[in-house]
Amino acid sequence: METGFKTGLFKRSERIKSPVEFKNLFKYGKKASVSGAKIFVLENNLEINRIGFPLPRGYGNAIQRNLSKRYSREAYRLLKSQLNIGYDILLLVYPNNDSFSLRCAQLNALFTKIGLIKE
Repeated sequence: METGFKTGLFKRSERIKSPVEFKNLFKYGKKASVSGAKIFVLENNLEINRIGFPLPRGYGNAIQRNLSKRYSREAYRLLKSQLNIGYDILLLVYPNNDSFSLRCAQLNALFTKIGLIKE
């Protein structure tokens, strides 16, 4: 079964994986939220954006968590060419009716709210 997702397009340098970096973003990052999702953004003084997709505790089973992250990665991939460069980003989504179109709308609204979309 073909899903149409291209998950291998993020280089290791574009991902946030360190627990210390996650904590710094949660503590010092600029925040914005929409229904079902929240974003944390902090300047990183690099030539690239880095992103992480943490999920809150109790977010469904492994299949639901993986699907949610896949939706988030693909929605970000489609929008990343429209974003300003030099930021660390965390996208936190909450359990609800997950769909790809909903995730795209959430990300677009969050990036617009936080001021990351290029003008």
